[in-house]
Amino acid sequence: MKNVCFYFSLHQPNQLKPYSFFDIGDDPFYENDGLNRSFLDEVSSNCYLPMNAILMENIHRLGKKFKVCFSISGTLIEQMEMYRSDVLRSFVELAKTGQVEFIGQTYYHSLSYIFSPSEFERQVKKHMTKTEEVFGQIPTVFRNTGMIYCNDLAARVEKLRFKGVMAEGLDQYLSGRSYNHLYEAPNVWHIKTLLKNYKLSADITHHFNDPNWVEYPLTAEKFANWISQEKGDFVNIFMPYETFGQHIKAPSGIFDFILNLPQALISKGITFKTASELVDEMEVKDIYDIHEPISWRDSEKDLSAWMRNTMQTEALHKLYDLEEMVINSNDEQLIHAWSKLQTSDYFYYMSTKTFDDGATRDYLSPYPSPYECYIYFMNALSDLEIKCKKQPVLV
Repeated sequence: MKNVCFYFSLHQPNQLKPYSFFDIGDDPFYENDGLNRSFLDEVSSNCYLPMNAILMENIHRLGKKFKVCFSISGTLIEQMEMYRSDVLRSFVELAKTGQVEFIGQTYYHSLSYIFSPSEFERQVKKHMTKTEEVFGQIPTVFRNTGMIYCNDLAARVEKLRFKGVMAEGLDQYLSGRSYNHLYEAPNVWHIKTLLKNYKLSADITHHFNDPNWVEYPLTAEKFANWISQEKGDFVNIFMPYETFGQHIKAPSGIFDFILNLPQALISKGITFKTASELVDEMEVKDIYDIHEPISWRDSEKDLSAWMRNTMQTEALHKLYDLEEMVINSNDEQLIHAWSKLQTSDYFYYMSTKTFDDGATRDYLSPYPSPYECYIYFMNALSDLEIKCKKQPVLV
Protein backbone atom coordinates (compact mmCIF):
# COMPACT_ATOMS: atom_id res chain seq x y z
CA MET A 1 0.00 0.00 0.00
CA LYS A 2 1.36 3.45 -0.91
CA ASN A 3 1.50 6.24 1.63
CA VAL A 4 1.63 10.01 1.23
CA CYS A 5 2.67 12.72 3.69
CA PHE A 6 1.62 16.33 3.13
CA TYR A 7 3.67 18.87 5.08
CA PHE A 8 3.11 22.64 5.01
CA SER A 9 5.59 25.20 6.37
CA LEU A 10 4.24 28.54 7.63
CA HIS A 11 6.25 31.62 8.50
CA GLN A 12 6.01 35.40 8.37
CA PRO A 13 8.88 37.72 9.37
CA ASN A 14 8.58 40.95 11.32
CA GLN A 15 9.41 43.52 8.65
CA LEU A 16 11.83 46.33 9.45
CA LYS A 17 10.76 49.92 8.93
CA PRO A 18 13.06 52.35 7.09
CA TYR A 19 15.37 52.69 10.08
CA SER A 20 17.89 55.44 9.30
CA PHE A 21 21.28 56.35 10.74
CA PHE A 22 19.62 59.26 12.55
CA ASP A 23 17.23 56.87 14.33
CA ILE A 24 20.11 55.06 16.06
CA GLY A 25 19.99 55.75 19.79
CA ASP A 26 16.76 57.69 19.39
CA ASP A 27 14.08 55.27 18.12
CA PRO A 28 13.83 51.99 20.10
CA PHE A 29 11.37 50.37 17.66
CA TYR A 30 12.69 48.68 14.52
CA GLU A 31 9.62 47.03 13.05
CA ASN A 32 6.94 48.22 10.68
CA ASP A 33 3.89 47.11 12.67
CA GLY A 34 1.49 48.41 10.04
CA LEU A 35 3.17 46.39 7.30
CA ASN A 36 3.28 43.30 9.51
CA ARG A 37 -0.43 43.52 10.17
CA SER A 38 -1.46 44.36 6.61
CA PHE A 39 0.54 41.48 5.17
CA LEU A 40 -0.84 39.07 7.77
CA ASP A 41 -4.34 40.25 6.89
CA GLU A 42 -3.60 39.70 3.21
CA VAL A 43 -2.14 36.22 3.54
CA SER A 44 -4.84 35.23 6.04
CA SER A 45 -7.55 36.22 3.58
CA ASN A 46 -5.81 34.73 0.56
CA CYS A 47 -4.40 31.56 2.11
CA TYR A 48 -4.70 30.69 5.79
CA LEU A 49 -8.45 30.97 6.31
CA PRO A 50 -9.60 29.42 2.99
CA MET A 51 -7.00 26.65 3.19
CA ASN A 52 -7.83 25.85 6.81
CA ALA A 53 -11.50 25.64 5.83
CA ILE A 54 -10.65 23.25 2.99
CA LEU A 55 -8.56 21.03 5.27
CA MET A 56 -11.32 20.99 7.89
CA GLU A 57 -13.87 20.08 5.22
CA ASN A 58 -11.72 17.14 4.14
CA ILE A 59 -11.25 16.02 7.75
CA HIS A 60 -15.01 16.11 8.29
CA ARG A 61 -15.62 14.26 5.03
CA LEU A 62 -12.82 11.68 5.22
CA GLY A 63 -12.26 11.36 8.96
CA LYS A 64 -9.08 9.58 10.03
CA LYS A 65 -8.23 8.79 6.41
CA PHE A 66 -6.94 12.34 5.92
CA LYS A 67 -3.94 13.82 7.76
CA VAL A 68 -1.47 16.68 7.24
CA CYS A 69 1.54 18.21 8.98
CA PHE A 70 2.21 21.86 9.82
CA SER A 71 5.25 23.73 11.07
CA ILE A 72 4.50 27.30 12.17
CA SER A 73 7.30 29.66 13.18
CA GLY A 74 7.18 31.39 16.54
CA THR A 75 7.21 34.79 14.84
CA LEU A 76 4.04 33.93 12.92
CA ILE A 77 2.33 32.55 16.00
CA GLU A 78 3.14 35.79 17.81
CA GLN A 79 1.77 37.87 14.95
CA MET A 80 -1.48 35.87 14.97
CA GLU A 81 -1.74 36.26 18.74
CA MET A 82 -1.28 40.01 18.39
CA TYR A 83 -3.32 40.78 15.26
CA ARG A 84 -5.42 37.82 14.13
CA SER A 85 -6.62 35.64 16.96
CA ASP A 86 -9.35 34.34 14.66
CA VAL A 87 -6.74 32.87 12.33
CA LEU A 88 -4.85 31.30 15.22
CA ARG A 89 -8.11 29.76 16.47
CA SER A 90 -8.65 28.15 13.07
CA PHE A 91 -5.27 26.39 13.42
CA VAL A 92 -6.08 25.38 17.00
CA GLU A 93 -9.37 23.87 15.79
CA LEU A 94 -7.44 21.83 13.22
CA ALA A 95 -5.08 20.66 15.96
CA LYS A 96 -8.03 19.50 18.07
CA THR A 97 -9.15 17.08 15.33
CA GLY A 98 -6.13 14.87 15.99
CA GLN A 99 -5.50 14.72 12.24
CA VAL A 100 -2.86 17.46 12.11
CA GLU A 101 0.70 16.99 13.33
CA PHE A 102 2.96 19.91 14.26
CA ILE A 103 6.62 19.78 13.29
CA GLY A 104 9.47 21.45 15.20
CA GLN A 105 11.69 24.24 13.90
CA THR A 106 13.69 27.23 15.16
CA TYR A 107 11.38 29.68 16.92
CA TYR A 108 12.56 32.71 14.96
CA HIS A 109 13.04 30.92 11.62
CA SER A 110 16.73 31.66 12.00
CA LEU A 111 20.11 30.51 10.71
CA SER A 112 21.26 29.85 14.28
CA TYR A 113 22.22 26.27 13.39
CA ILE A 114 25.05 27.67 11.23
CA PHE A 115 26.33 30.22 13.73
CA SER A 116 25.59 29.20 17.31
CA PRO A 117 24.88 25.72 18.75
CA SER A 118 23.64 27.20 22.02
CA GLU A 119 21.29 29.67 20.34
CA PHE A 120 20.01 26.96 18.01
CA GLU A 121 19.17 24.73 20.95
CA ARG A 122 17.49 27.61 22.82
CA GLN A 123 15.27 28.42 19.85
CA VAL A 124 14.33 24.80 19.14
CA LYS A 125 13.30 24.25 22.77
CA LYS A 126 11.41 27.56 22.80
CA HIS A 127 9.48 26.50 19.69
CA MET A 128 8.65 23.11 21.22
CA THR A 129 7.30 24.83 24.33
CA LYS A 130 5.22 27.27 22.26
CA THR A 131 3.82 24.50 20.08
CA GLU A 132 2.74 22.53 23.13
CA GLU A 133 1.26 25.64 24.76
CA VAL A 134 -0.76 26.72 21.70
CA PHE A 135 -1.54 23.49 19.86
CA GLY A 136 -1.24 20.86 22.57
CA GLN A 137 1.55 18.91 20.88
CA ILE A 138 5.26 18.39 21.51
CA PRO A 139 6.95 17.99 18.11
CA THR A 140 8.86 14.75 17.53
CA VAL A 141 9.97 15.51 13.95
CA PHE A 142 12.15 18.50 13.10
CA ARG A 143 12.48 20.72 10.03
CA ASN A 144 15.25 23.31 10.03
CA THR A 145 14.94 26.81 8.55
CA GLY A 146 15.01 26.55 4.75
CA MET A 147 15.16 22.77 5.28
CA ILE A 148 18.89 23.22 5.94
CA TYR A 149 20.28 19.75 6.57
CA CYS A 150 23.52 17.80 6.91
CA ASN A 151 24.87 14.88 8.94
CA ASP A 152 25.75 17.15 11.85
CA LEU A 153 22.24 18.65 11.93
CA ALA A 154 20.69 15.19 12.17
CA ALA A 155 22.98 14.26 15.06
CA ARG A 156 22.33 17.54 16.85
CA VAL A 157 18.53 17.31 16.78
CA GLU A 158 18.73 13.64 17.77
CA LYS A 159 20.27 14.86 21.04
CA LEU A 160 17.22 17.11 21.46
CA ARG A 161 15.01 13.98 21.47
CA PHE A 162 13.62 14.22 17.93
CA LYS A 163 12.99 10.91 16.17
CA GLY A 164 12.74 12.31 12.64
CA VAL A 165 14.24 15.16 10.60
CA MET A 166 13.21 16.53 7.20
CA ALA A 167 15.56 17.20 4.29
CA GLU A 168 15.50 18.09 0.62
CA GLY A 169 15.89 15.02 -1.58
CA LEU A 170 18.72 15.87 -3.99
CA ASP A 171 19.62 13.59 -6.88
CA GLN A 172 23.36 14.21 -6.65
CA TYR A 173 23.40 12.67 -3.17
CA LEU A 174 20.90 9.91 -3.89
CA SER A 175 22.85 8.52 -6.88
CA GLY A 176 19.82 6.94 -8.47
CA ARG A 177 18.09 5.97 -5.22
CA SER A 178 14.47 6.96 -4.57
CA TYR A 179 13.22 9.92 -2.56
CA ASN A 180 10.47 7.64 -1.32
CA HIS A 181 12.22 5.80 1.52
CA LEU A 182 13.46 6.59 5.00
CA TYR A 183 17.16 7.31 5.25
CA GLU A 184 19.54 8.12 8.08
CA ALA A 185 22.74 10.08 8.57
CA PRO A 186 25.89 7.97 9.02
CA ASN A 187 26.60 9.35 12.50
CA VAL A 188 23.29 8.84 14.38
CA TRP A 189 21.79 6.17 16.59
CA HIS A 190 18.08 6.25 15.84
CA ILE A 191 16.86 9.47 14.19
CA LYS A 192 15.43 8.95 10.69
CA THR A 193 15.55 11.32 7.72
CA LEU A 194 12.47 12.03 5.61
CA LEU A 195 13.23 13.31 2.12
CA LYS A 196 11.02 15.69 0.20
CA ASN A 197 10.01 14.37 -3.21
CA TYR A 198 11.27 17.45 -5.00
CA LYS A 199 9.81 16.70 -8.42
CA LEU A 200 6.24 16.10 -7.31
CA SER A 201 6.29 18.95 -4.80
CA ALA A 202 7.56 21.31 -7.52
CA ASP A 203 4.81 20.19 -9.86
CA ILE A 204 2.47 22.09 -7.52
CA THR A 205 4.64 24.95 -6.25
CA HIS A 206 6.45 25.77 -9.51
CA HIS A 207 4.32 24.46 -12.36
CA PHE A 208 0.66 24.54 -11.36
CA ASN A 209 0.12 28.05 -12.71
CA ASP A 210 2.42 27.77 -15.75
CA PRO A 211 0.45 27.51 -19.02
CA ASN A 212 3.69 26.64 -20.85
CA TRP A 213 4.22 23.51 -18.76
CA VAL A 214 3.72 20.38 -20.82
CA GLU A 215 1.37 18.90 -18.16
CA TYR A 216 -0.72 22.05 -17.74
CA PRO A 217 -3.40 22.08 -16.39
CA LEU A 218 -2.69 19.95 -13.35
CA THR A 219 -5.77 18.20 -11.96
CA ALA A 220 -6.28 16.29 -8.73
CA GLU A 221 -6.84 13.07 -10.67
CA LYS A 222 -3.65 13.49 -12.72
CA PHE A 223 -1.55 14.24 -9.65
CA ALA A 224 -3.04 11.32 -7.71
CA ASN A 225 -2.22 9.05 -10.63
CA TRP A 226 1.41 10.22 -10.61
CA ILE A 227 1.73 9.48 -6.89
CA SER A 228 0.16 6.06 -7.35
CA GLN A 229 2.84 5.23 -9.92
CA GLU A 230 5.75 6.18 -7.65
CA LYS A 231 7.86 3.32 -6.34
CA GLY A 232 8.88 3.22 -2.69
CA ASP A 233 7.33 3.24 0.77
CA PHE A 234 5.76 6.70 0.66
CA VAL A 235 5.75 10.06 -1.11
CA ASN A 236 6.57 13.24 0.84
CA ILE A 237 5.00 16.41 -0.56
CA PHE A 238 6.56 19.33 1.32
CA MET A 239 5.43 22.88 0.44
CA PRO A 240 5.09 26.42 1.84
CA TYR A 241 1.47 26.83 2.90
CA GLU A 242 1.42 30.27 1.27
CA THR A 243 1.65 28.49 -2.10
CA PHE A 244 -2.12 28.16 -1.91
CA GLY A 245 -3.93 31.42 -2.58
CA GLN A 246 -1.02 33.76 -1.89
CA HIS A 247 1.69 32.74 -4.37
CA ILE A 248 -0.74 30.90 -6.64
CA LYS A 249 -3.95 32.91 -6.66
CA ALA A 250 -7.46 31.51 -6.26
CA PRO A 251 -8.58 32.10 -9.90
CA SER A 252 -5.98 29.52 -11.01
CA GLY A 253 -8.12 26.74 -9.53
CA ILE A 254 -5.58 25.89 -6.82
CA PHE A 255 -8.24 25.62 -4.10
CA ASP A 256 -10.39 23.23 -6.11
CA PHE A 257 -7.27 21.17 -6.75
CA ILE A 258 -6.37 20.82 -3.06
CA LEU A 259 -10.02 20.26 -2.07
CA ASN A 260 -10.38 17.32 -4.45
CA LEU A 261 -6.90 15.83 -4.11
CA PRO A 262 -7.40 13.84 -0.86
CA GLN A 263 -10.37 11.90 -2.21
CA ALA A 264 -8.57 11.33 -5.51
CA LEU A 265 -5.60 9.85 -3.63
CA ILE A 266 -7.73 7.70 -1.34
CA SER A 267 -9.67 6.34 -4.34
CA LYS A 268 -6.35 4.98 -5.65
CA GLY A 269 -5.64 3.14 -2.41
CA ILE A 270 -3.18 5.72 -1.11
CA THR A 271 -3.03 6.22 2.67
CA PHE A 272 -2.30 9.55 4.35
CA LYS A 273 0.39 9.43 7.03
CA THR A 274 1.92 12.05 9.29
CA ALA A 275 5.69 12.43 9.45
CA SER A 276 5.91 10.78 12.87
CA GLU A 277 3.82 7.84 11.67
CA LEU A 278 6.24 7.27 8.79
CA VAL A 279 9.16 7.38 11.21
CA ASP A 280 7.44 4.90 13.56
CA GLU A 281 6.18 2.49 10.91
CA MET A 282 8.83 2.42 8.18
CA GLU A 283 12.32 0.96 8.16
CA VAL A 284 15.43 2.87 7.13
CA LYS A 285 16.60 1.75 3.69
CA ASP A 286 19.99 3.44 3.36
CA ILE A 287 22.38 6.24 4.36
CA TYR A 288 21.86 9.85 3.20
CA ASP A 289 25.38 11.17 3.62
CA ILE A 290 25.50 15.01 3.53
CA HIS A 291 28.73 16.59 4.78
CA GLU A 292 28.03 20.22 3.87
CA PRO A 293 24.64 21.87 4.52
CA ILE A 294 22.00 21.68 1.81
CA SER A 295 18.62 23.46 1.71
CA TRP A 296 15.46 23.73 -0.34
CA ARG A 297 16.10 27.38 -1.22
CA ASP A 298 16.84 28.56 -4.78
CA SER A 299 18.25 26.51 -7.62
CA GLU A 300 21.58 25.80 -5.91
CA LYS A 301 19.99 24.14 -2.85
CA ASP A 302 22.77 25.34 -0.55
CA LEU A 303 23.30 28.29 1.82
CA SER A 304 24.01 30.86 -0.89
CA ALA A 305 20.52 32.35 -0.70
CA TRP A 306 21.43 33.80 2.70
CA MET A 307 25.24 33.90 2.77
CA ARG A 308 26.73 34.74 -0.62
CA ASN A 309 27.51 38.47 -0.73
CA THR A 310 29.42 40.79 1.61
CA MET A 311 26.28 42.49 2.94
CA GLN A 312 24.83 39.16 4.06
CA THR A 313 27.98 37.84 5.68
CA GLU A 314 28.79 41.10 7.45
CA ALA A 315 25.26 41.40 8.83
CA LEU A 316 25.21 37.80 10.04
CA HIS A 317 28.59 37.93 11.74
CA LYS A 318 27.83 41.21 13.50
CA LEU A 319 24.47 39.82 14.64
CA TYR A 320 25.92 36.70 16.23
CA ASP A 321 28.92 38.56 17.63
CA LEU A 322 26.41 40.21 19.97
CA GLU A 323 25.08 36.90 21.31
CA GLU A 324 27.09 36.69 24.53
CA MET A 325 26.43 40.32 25.44
CA VAL A 326 22.70 40.01 24.73
CA ILE A 327 22.12 36.71 26.53
CA ASN A 328 24.18 37.80 29.55
CA SER A 329 22.04 40.92 29.90
CA ASN A 330 19.16 38.76 31.18
CA ASP A 331 16.89 41.42 29.69
CA GLU A 332 14.03 39.49 28.09
CA GLN A 333 12.96 42.38 25.87
CA LEU A 334 16.48 42.88 24.58
CA ILE A 335 16.93 39.14 23.98
CA HIS A 336 13.63 38.98 22.10
CA ALA A 337 14.53 41.99 19.94
CA TRP A 338 17.91 40.44 19.06
CA SER A 339 16.28 37.08 18.41
CA LYS A 340 13.78 38.55 15.96
CA LEU A 341 16.66 40.12 14.02
CA GLN A 342 17.91 36.57 13.42
CA THR A 343 14.97 35.84 11.10
CA SER A 344 16.47 34.44 7.90
CA ASP A 345 14.23 36.50 5.63
CA TYR A 346 16.33 39.62 6.15
CA PHE A 347 19.43 37.95 4.76
CA TYR A 348 17.45 36.49 1.87
CA TYR A 349 16.23 40.00 1.02
CA MET A 350 19.89 41.11 0.97
CA SER A 351 20.66 38.57 -1.75
CA THR A 352 21.91 39.93 -5.06
CA LYS A 353 21.21 36.79 -7.05
CA THR A 354 19.73 37.33 -10.49
CA PHE A 355 17.50 35.53 -12.96
CA ASP A 356 14.88 33.15 -11.50
CA ASP A 357 16.27 33.16 -7.95
CA GLY A 358 16.41 36.95 -7.92
CA ALA A 359 12.87 37.19 -9.21
CA THR A 360 11.67 35.08 -6.27
CA ARG A 361 13.48 37.34 -3.79
CA ASP A 362 12.16 40.50 -5.41
CA TYR A 363 8.61 39.14 -5.27
CA LEU A 364 8.85 38.44 -1.54
CA SER A 365 10.88 41.44 -0.38
CA PRO A 366 9.15 44.61 0.87
CA TYR A 367 12.33 46.67 0.31
CA PRO A 368 13.27 48.65 -2.82
CA SER A 369 16.56 46.75 -3.12
CA PRO A 370 18.87 44.43 -1.17
CA TYR A 371 20.94 47.46 -0.21
CA GLU A 372 18.03 49.20 1.57
CA CYS A 373 17.33 46.05 3.56
CA TYR A 374 21.00 45.89 4.58
CA ILE A 375 21.07 49.55 5.66
CA TYR A 376 17.89 49.30 7.76
CA PHE A 377 19.10 46.07 9.33
CA MET A 378 22.57 47.32 10.21
CA ASN A 379 21.18 50.53 11.67
CA ALA A 380 18.75 48.59 13.84
CA LEU A 381 21.56 46.27 14.91
CA SER A 382 23.74 49.26 15.84
CA ASP A 383 20.95 50.62 18.02
CA LEU A 384 20.56 47.23 19.69
CA GLU A 385 24.31 47.11 20.36
CA ILE A 386 24.08 50.51 22.08
CA LYS A 387 21.27 49.16 24.28
CA CYS A 388 23.45 46.18 25.18
CA LYS A 389 26.36 48.36 26.21
CA LYS A 390 24.07 50.42 28.45
CA GLN A 391 23.05 47.32 30.42
CA PRO A 392 24.44 47.17 33.96
CA VAL A 393 27.32 44.75 34.41
CA LEU A 394 26.30 41.90 36.72
CA VAL A 395 29.04 41.02 39.19
